[in-house]
Amino acid sequence: MNRTEKTESVESLKEVFKSSKVVVVAHYSGLSVAQMQTLRKQMKQAGAQVKVAKNRLAKIALDGSDAASIAPLLKGPTLIAYSLADPVAAPKVATDFAKANEQFVILGGAMGKTALDVNGVKQLASLPSLDELRGKIVGLLVAPATKIAQLTTAPASKVARVVQAYASKTAA
Repeated sequence: MNRTEKTESVESLKEVFKSSKVVVVAHYSGLSVAQMQTLRKQMKQAGAQVKVAKNRLAKIALDGSDAASIAPLLKGPTLIAYSLADPVAAPKVATDFAKANEQFVILGGAMGKTALDVNGVKQLASLPSLDELRGKIVGLLVAPATKIAQLTTAPASKVARVVQAYASKTAA
């Protein structure tokens, strides 16, 4: 890499650390190209991304950012998984991928200024995603309306059943 490429790489990493909600650092040594492509595809589907960067350049980009606590984790063959919108997406995909591939080892991460260890990343991954939470909230908001509709139609249906029972009784 020449000097301009390194500068561009540092600037793009600064933007990643500045704009991402969560950053996960993992070792990927021993993964095949196909496995890395699978990881990238899974991350993309979840709304997250994976970046392999030189540790030295990543440490330079971390200076002054909220995720500066992950600098000690950047040793050896590391990759950075991050999500811009949903803070649960990258940890969830990373932990699922780590379960399926033992060569993929999660080292830790950061959520804003909060440093996360391996257990912190796993706990974050166990939370429901942003879409799931939105669905639950909509369900909670719609439930009272459905109950009100059921209560208003219930008396009429009970009266109809009573009338039907008397009609059946008189016909017999």
